[in-house]
Amino acid sequence: MRPRRGLDPGSVWAQRLRQLEQQLRYQGLAGRSTNEVLQLYAARGGKQKLQRSFLVTQLHRAIKIKAFDLEQSLQEVTERYEKEKQKRKALHNSLVELRGNIRVHCRIRPLLPFDDAAGHSISQDRQRNFSEKVAYAADDETVLVKCSRPGHASINKTFQFERVYNDSESQDAVFADVAPLLTSLLDGYNVCIMAYGQTGSGKTYTMLGPQVEGNFAFAVEDESELGIIPRATQEVFRLISEKPPGTYWVEVSVVEVYNNEIFDLLAKDSYGKVFSIKRDVVTTREGKSDVPLLTHETVENASEFLHLVKKGIQLRVRHPTLVHAHSSRSHLVVTLTITTVVFGDNFVQFEATEKIKQVKTRLQLVDLAGSECVGMSGVTGAALRETSFINRSLSALADVLGAIAEQRSHVPYRNSKLTHLLQDSVGGDAKLLVMLCISPGQKYLTESMQSLGFGTRARQVQRGQVKKKNFPMPSKAK
Repeated sequence: MRPRRGLDPGSVWAQRLRQLEQQLRYQGLAGRSTNEVLQLYAARGGKQKLQRSFLVTQLHRAIKIKAFDLEQSLQEVTERYEKEKQKRKALHNSLVELRGNIRVHCRIRPLLPFDDAAGHSISQDRQRNFSEKVAYAADDETVLVKCSRPGHASINKTFQFERVYNDSESQDAVFADVAPLLTSLLDGYNVCIMAYGQTGSGKTYTMLGPQVEGNFAFAVEDESELGIIPRATQEVFRLISEKPPGTYWVEVSVVEVYNNEIFDLLAKDSYGKVFSIKRDVVTTREGKSDVPLLTHETVENASEFLHLVKKGIQLRVRHPTLVHAHSSRSHLVVTLTITTVVFGDNFVQFEATEKIKQVKTRLQLVDLAGSECVGMSGVTGAALRETSFINRSLSALADVLGAIAEQRSHVPYRNSKLTHLLQDSVGGDAKLLVMLCISPGQKYLTESMQSLGFGTRARQVQRGQVKKKNFPMPSKAK
């Protein structure tokens, strides 16, 4: 290719043509026709496309291999993390056992229809703020609370517990963490599980299950809704069924602490009808708490146990408030006592002279009445008096835990019938689990913070290692 005649050698077009000729010579295309040049360019372009496609395929394959390797590494790291987490939990639980610390779990209930500000004469803006969710489960051991005041920056506060349940976790998940404690009963330990929280925070639902028209249905079709008490009963009888027959028997008692008085909810009149009768709590010579004349009914299975518990609960005092339509006005204490029969020296011969020892262990299941803000609940008259007794007894419980934590010489158990009744369990004679129940809404922020503070202080209490009841070992036959 040569410049046309008449084309100025110094023009731009002439310069471009010279550059093109140089490129063609460099590529070995000088002197070829235009069609030949175009064909060669097309062939080279196809080859480059194939090369690019091959490179892209290879790169894509390398990326997939790398991604697979990263996924495998992530899975291995996650598995190692979970194993280490379980080891850490096991070590922590061992430390809790040695120190006699109180286990504290926290359950955050979902937002419910009654969480709006019904019954309060406030602005719509404030009502919207009331229904705002401020308490979350950051992970399975941390509660995150967003604290805010008008005109101030929001502050996040965190609280650590042995286990935290978010608002979507089921009754199954809650009981799965409670069940291991129940095996301790047959190993010779007392156990106490206590639900603590404000009115309407889900304590009774967690401990008993759903209410049907104000009554509890332990035989609900959906067993996944059952609370800790019916589940614990079934588990205990399952564990007993694995033992030799005739070596265990089970008794149940149901009491409520109402207005700082103890009432036996399984007492019967002369016609055999169950009715509530007042009892008293005393301290024995051994320093243990006891309720003289308290009714203890022997039961053979979980159904008999729950039938009696349901009868007792029907007598429990309840009163509607602005916060909760079926607010419990008393502390409920259900006690399951297991008596283990242990034979002495002549275990095999069963002679008349053989020594028989009875070892008793207790499972106390406590549904505490909810702490209340009078301005929020709107109670008056008799209900206001009930609230006063409830709050005072819960304050007495906090005082007892504080005295134990500070290792004071005197622990004020007798300041309240509730703490006197629970003296053995709280004082270190039982493995104690406190189930904190909190409401997630802004409306209940003050009460939720109070409950979380109580749980934090309870975790710090060191009561010393829980005592185990000794089972004498039978001697071998000669």
